[in-house]
Amino acid sequence: TDEGWLEVVQSLIRVIPLEDPLGPAVITLLLDECPLPTKDALQKLTEILNLSGAAACQDACHPAKHRNTTAVLGCLAEKLAGPASIGLLSPGILEYLLHSLNFQSHPTVMLFALIALEKFAQTSENKMTVSESCISDQLILLEKWTDNPDYLKRQVGFCAQWSLDNLFLKEGRQFTYEKVDLTNIRAMLNSNDVSEYLKISPHGLEARCDASSFESVRCTFCVDSGVWYYEVTVITSGVMQIGWATKDSKFLNHEGYGIGDDEYSCAYDGCRQLIWYNARSKPHSHPCWKEGDTIGFLLDLQEKQMIFYLNGNQLPAEKQVFSSAVSGFFAAASFMSYQQCEFNFGAKRFKYPPSMKFSTFNDYAFLTAEEKIILPRHRRLALLKQVSIRENCCTLCCDEVADTELRPCGHSDLCMECALQLETCPLCRQEIQTRVRQISHIS
Repeated sequence: TDEGWLEVVQSLIRVIPLEDPLGPAVITLLLDECPLPTKDALQKLTEILNLSGAAACQDACHPAKHRNTTAVLGCLAEKLAGPASIGLLSPGILEYLLHSLNFQSHPTVMLFALIALEKFAQTSENKMTVSESCISDQLILLEKWTDNPDYLKRQVGFCAQWSLDNLFLKEGRQFTYEKVDLTNIRAMLNSNDVSEYLKISPHGLEARCDASSFESVRCTFCVDSGVWYYEVTVITSGVMQIGWATKDSKFLNHEGYGIGDDEYSCAYDGCRQLIWYNARSKPHSHPCWKEGDTIGFLLDLQEKQMIFYLNGNQLPAEKQVFSSAVSGFFAAASFMSYQQCEFNFGAKRFKYPPSMKFSTFNDYAFLTAEEKIILPRHRRLALLKQVSIRENCCTLCCDEVADTELRPCGHSDLCMECALQLETCPLCRQEIQTRVRQISHIS
């Protein structure tokens, strides 16, 4: 009922503590499980909250309520894209969110107000409304926090920079990717096959998820032999699964599948203190990770083992993944909502290098200047619009000729290379038993 939904929302705003690293994610998960609210319920919630610029300044010494309110608004904006989202962004709520970006606010309130504005901007009319508020002027000030030693402020800086590059553009401001120095970076996170909602920094070494799905990413460099090591700096202390994966790993963000959830990957989870392999977990002896911790990842393909480190303290070797995969490994990670970390593939000195001899991705990888560029989404979309696609091309890769029929379902429009990578038909979900190349379709 509407009354029950309103009670859930008000309880979340009232009781979730500020210091709980999973607090905002819990809000997102619970609201995700609720039925979509009716128009009347949203109107009633707006009246109950009674938000305004003045409300953002009240109870400044109790930021949990404001953090939870902005997290709820962001979650609703994500779920209700379209007319309902436009109706929810009333002048009072917009004023409340904009005032929450002021430096007088607690950094966590600033962070979730900015994320809420990002999610409202998924609807074009809202995006125009927010942009007209001169939000970019405040974001330029917040962008200076991208390298702040305070990890909460660093998150605000990251999101401010991402918004300036992708959403709320400032006339005359140079995009970050155009000025970032990538000279010494030869391995980075792969922006071309990342799951759809993950944010990657312009230098390709920092990633963040603000979506309700479980987003994954892998490195651009793949290894087949030898001993390899990389490190991750924890920016947020919530749920992330970080480790090693192969091309066969399944990253199904909306189903919650990430690194360590199949037989081709293995992951370290420092929040829940677990090692993940094949969607099964076992506890490890490290304490819970916290902001600023350094996690080390060693892959020894000679001895067929993986070793995980927390600030130099190692765990016993993990070997189970090698029963399914022996080569083609990538550094990879999956992120729950509102999580962020920074990767070091060897471009700078490691904090806790292992005692054994190892190689780094940055020493052996190579990327062209063009491959290093991580374009903002609107620039990438503009390039895609310029691409001309042939009438008879494969509907998956759009490169090869669609020359293959799937049986028994009979669906086609695919090339053989893509068809061989599928277990079920992408149209009807029927299991594929055979793939038949249709010679007559080849020009």
